[in-house]
Amino acid sequence: MNEPIADDLGLSSLSHEIAAYADPAHSIGYLLRVNFRAFSRAMEKRTQTQGVSSGQWRFLRQLWREDGLTQSELSRRVGMREPTTVVAVNSLVKAGFAVRTPSADDRRKVHIHLTPTAKALQATLLPMAAEVNTLATEGLSVQEVAVLRDLLHRMSENLAAEAESAPATNNEAAP
Repeated sequence: MNEPIADDLGLSSLSHEIAAYADPAHSIGYLLRVNFRAFSRAMEKRTQTQGVSSGQWRFLRQLWREDGLTQSELSRRVGMREPTTVVAVNSLVKAGFAVRTPSADDRRKVHIHLTPTAKALQATLLPMAAEVNTLATEGLSVQEVAVLRDLLHRMSENLAAEAESAPATNNEAAP
């Protein structure tokens, strides 16, 4: 059903399916963004007790998995642009959670290493992440959570090629 619709929003030349995106609640991107922000707030509420912001949390989590990543690799794994990663790493260094080490192989590269303080935080912060995920998936079955994870992974894969080929913009608003 792709017939044009008429309404007060000036969408008369758009199909019903396309015009439905005027309602943010119809947009998967919008719903994901709302949930991301809610996850971030819930996580930060917990991590702040340890002096860790939600932005720092994202980078700590990756460095717990593989310490000593280069700044550019860390940026890629967290899904942030390099300038954002520089700010986050500066924050980690200032907080005493990380140190920068020049690469022995390539002087243009800098590796990010966790301090003992940051390594010790893993035992405290990971249970907080589990708590937030449990809170968010309350009322969902184990199978529904598995399907949700699978669908989100597939959506990420679908969009990955687009993200790599598209020019960088400063607009990060979800569709």
